[in-house]
Amino acid sequence: MIPIARPLLGAEEEAAILRVLASGQLAQGEQVAAFEKRFAELCQVREAVAVSSGTAALHLSLLAHEIGTGDEVITTPFSFAATANVILLVGATPVFVDIDPETYNIDPEQVQAAITPRTKAIMPVHLYGNPCDMERLEAIAATNNLVIIEDACQAHAASIDGKPVGSFGTGCFSFYATKNMTAGEGGMITTNDPVIANRLRLLRSHGQAERYRHITQGYNFRMTEMQAALGLAQIEKLERFTERRIANAMFLTECLEKFVQAPVVYAGYRHVFHQYTIRVPEGQDRDQWARRLHARGVGTGIHYPHPIHKQPFYISSPGLFRVWSRPKNVSGVQLPVAEVAAQQVLSLPVHPALKMEELKKIATEVLALCD
Repeated sequence: MIPIARPLLGAEEEAAILRVLASGQLAQGEQVAAFEKRFAELCQVREAVAVSSGTAALHLSLLAHEIGTGDEVITTPFSFAATANVILLVGATPVFVDIDPETYNIDPEQVQAAITPRTKAIMPVHLYGNPCDMERLEAIAATNNLVIIEDACQAHAASIDGKPVGSFGTGCFSFYATKNMTAGEGGMITTNDPVIANRLRLLRSHGQAERYRHITQGYNFRMTEMQAALGLAQIEKLERFTERRIANAMFLTECLEKFVQAPVVYAGYRHVFHQYTIRVPEGQDRDQWARRLHARGVGTGIHYPHPIHKQPFYISSPGLFRVWSRPKNVSGVQLPVAEVAAQQVLSLPVHPALKMEELKKIATEVLALCD
């Protein structure tokens, strides 16, 4: 079976973990500080704050910007549920708008239309590693005095005209096991604002300005030394991993683009292909494609089978969120682009461990379904 993801860990990661274990310093220390510095350099920002997960990064970023009860945050329904859940966790209201049909990223035109006096922030998701239209979103944010919190959890080293994601607003990254670089688990927040960075450091460690001196309410969202050591080893390999992902994606696109909707990459945008996601032809059964590919030895993923506003929890709690949509033409359809995409998208293996014979097999098996 060709897996949809395969973390690449080697001697460097093993040696890094063993050094930490030998040091006896397992909690947040020198490795975390070094990882923060290195990640800030990667994102071309002044500050990076390490935390326990990508979800924690999003959660603390909202809190650091003082977003809470009575506020609205505009975001996409086409993402992992954590994107919206953290908005609820701080007491704010997620406002879902539809997505672009080519990139699956949030549609800036609809962001503009959804703004109300309660809107405090925009939370775009650089889905699958493809940057959002940050030029338009930055202009909207500046005109309306809104915060941008970038969900870049799938987009390490992605950029627009050389400017890395995570540097347009407050950036949030994940180091979960299947991400483009991993620390097993963990997250990072990037910012050019030292005030926000200081708030984040307080919030991640029980509100402590110094040991046993708590100046605000906080959380236990710290990163361990083992995670940071893994991250330091992985970040030095990230560019090689990324170049391989891009090359793998280009090969698949050359084979498939005449038969399925392949990923769209705009000029100047660096898509880092956390996922290589196609759209099966209209009238075809996406789930049957997945089953048939699995039977032929090709792993797949569906990212995501249900938009967030159609998840059971959200359906049962309509007062917790708001949907902005154009006038509906079909009964029950709120965000038509996202809802149709959820029935058609299919992710294929693109990870850097793939061999050429595996790439050829993936392409061959997909093409066989197009006949």
